[in-house]
Amino acid sequence: MEPAKELDGGALLSLDYDREIGTIAKRFKETVVRFRRRGAIVAVSGGVDSAVCCALAAHALGPQRVLALLLPERESSVDSERLAMQVVDRLGVPYERKDITGALDALECYERRDAAIRAVVPEYGPGWRNKLVIAGGLSGQFNHFYVVAAGPDGEWVRRRLGLKEYLAIVAATNFKQRIRKNVEYHHADRLNYVVVGTPNRLEYDQGFFVKNGDGAADIKPIAHLYKTQVYGLARCMGLPREIVLSTPTSDTYSLPQEQEDFYFALPYAQLDVALAYQDAGRSAVELAVALGVDLVAAARIYADIEAKRRTTRYLHEAPVLMKGY
Repeated sequence: MEPAKELDGGALLSLDYDREIGTIAKRFKETVVRFRRRGAIVAVSGGVDSAVCCALAAHALGPQRVLALLLPERESSVDSERLAMQVVDRLGVPYERKDITGALDALECYERRDAAIRAVVPEYGPGWRNKLVIAGGLSGQFNHFYVVAAGPDGEWVRRRLGLKEYLAIVAATNFKQRIRKNVEYHHADRLNYVVVGTPNRLEYDQGFFVKNGDGAADIKPIAHLYKTQVYGLARCMGLPREIVLSTPTSDTYSLPQEQEDFYFALPYAQLDVALAYQDAGRSAVELAVALGVDLVAAARIYADIEAKRRTTRYLHEAPVLMKGY
């Protein structure tokens, strides 16, 4: 599948990729030395972000000082592991695979989530699949979520979630990210390695990560880069074509789910431009021209960006101490 068409962000999104790779590699290596570590752990999911992070780590430290982790569970896409193997094979990094389904079962991840879904879809049961989709923000409403469920007989159901059910589903599925991070830090402790975080700028800025889950890391090499730029790095670093042409997915729910359905509400190429324009102080009028939308739509895009920043700000906060040091 072709990625979303990249829009012209002008100088705001331009990047000297060779220079950027060198700059990141230098800082990466300096950080590992400063932390008195020997290498890096990267959980490779099959997506472009983790692939680029793994490539950057291998470039900075050498492939043999990087351990890639493949951490599937029973609802992971079969394509994810196949693509992750393409990455580790291309880079020549050692890897370990650990299926985390047993841990998630023990923590009642699936059971708790399914109970919350049944509160709004009573017929939901064995053989059904699910995902969450976002709505509201770009139409001037508050963001809210629907659960989409598909039955084994082909029946599809879409129901709006109340806050209680939404929070219960998210809390249960967050086990997936937190268990993966526990495995990453186990290997980091065992090998005296740093843990690499893989969020890009859109995810980091808009709070699309789990606190103490995929948000936890010792180094985040691409958190300053827009998704368009991450794809550019993937091309520059010679990563597998299928990765370079992939469409971003969350790979968290059992139904296929693109990130724009679940959280961002816009294709990454448009959101890159919107975020870059807003950070540069460009007006909604200028954004409307850049995206080819009307002024009302542009203003709502800016408002949605700010709303997500407000509601997820606590994810970036360090623990609060009762006395400063």
